[in-house]
Amino acid sequence: MKAVIQKVSGAETIVDGELVSFIKKGIVIFLGIAIDDVDNDIDWLINKITKLRIFNTFDNNINDVKGEVLLVSQFTLQANILKGNRPSFIKAAKSELAKTMYDEFLKQLNENLYTELKSGIFGADMLINLSNDGPVTIIYDSSLKLKK
Repeated sequence: MKAVIQKVSGAETIVDGELVSFIKKGIVIFLGIAIDDVDNDIDWLINKITKLRIFNTFDNNINDVKGEVLLVSQFTLQANILKGNRPSFIKAAKSELAKTMYDEFLKQLNENLYTELKSGIFGADMLINLSNDGPVTIIYDSSLKLKK
């Protein structure tokens, strides 16, 4: 499971010209789910994201500042570009599995936030507008987590 976290001063998702969701100060999480991701990856990633100190000169996390969160599914994070010029998405989870894991991620993340969680529409062709604040962009890959 890969996540790109961007600290933002504002962000919105638009589908078919309609505003789906928007946030003010907070973070946008782009989430890519792989074929071999498991529930432990969700737990690990949510723990990392909610404790990530990127606010107020890297002293506070999203809950400390009561920032808003926008979650967006993005299977292209699982792209393999080592061979050729066309990305391969062979390691991306198929839609049914990805949707199940995305929904579980959304549910668990919501339970760990002090603010309302917003999201895009899973599988939709979305326009994402955001103002990266800092800029601060952090990348997590649960396949690289340390084994206990």
